[in-house]
Amino acid sequence: MNDSVFHRLYDAYHQDVFQFLIYLVKNRTLAEDLAHEVYVRVLRSYDQFAGNSSEKTWLFAIAKNVAIDHFRKQAVRQKHSLDFFDWETEQLHSTTPSPEDMLQASDEFIQVESALEKCTGDQKMVIIMRYFQDLSIAETAQILDWTEAKVKTTQHRAIKFLRQQLQPIKEQEAKRQ
Repeated sequence: MNDSVFHRLYDAYHQDVFQFLIYLVKNRTLAEDLAHEVYVRVLRSYDQFAGNSSEKTWLFAIAKNVAIDHFRKQAVRQKHSLDFFDWETEQLHSTTPSPEDMLQASDEFIQVESALEKCTGDQKMVIIMRYFQDLSIAETAQILDWTEAKVKTTQHRAIKFLRQQLQPIKEQEAKRQ
């Protein structure tokens, strides 16, 4: 892979890949690290890119796999960290967002994001790809290695679930007005 191809891929898709990873991991620094890993994998495997999909689709598939690898490693680490955690001397840190973080996001986005966290992993992945990253059904199917019908079904179920989660919030807001 020559430098110009790498720079073209990076310039064209880095922001989309980075945002996708932020939606998945909810941590900017971690998303930056994972984005770097995506491009390391791109450098290592570009010669095997057969061109059966668009480069964007290929990059998102790599990003998805990098995120999955991260979550698997994190699950193993968390399992083992509890074995060695000294509950009497260590301070516990809250994972809830700070007030400053809460102010940065709109109320609606927070509500949708909260509801999205209750979706299955597959549903969350499809919603992020389709609505946050504006990928087509075909591109999403390629990235996930699914049929288009499975993407459509998963999307439909996710939207139905999100509506159920958000309906009580809408009703409360309507009562206040």
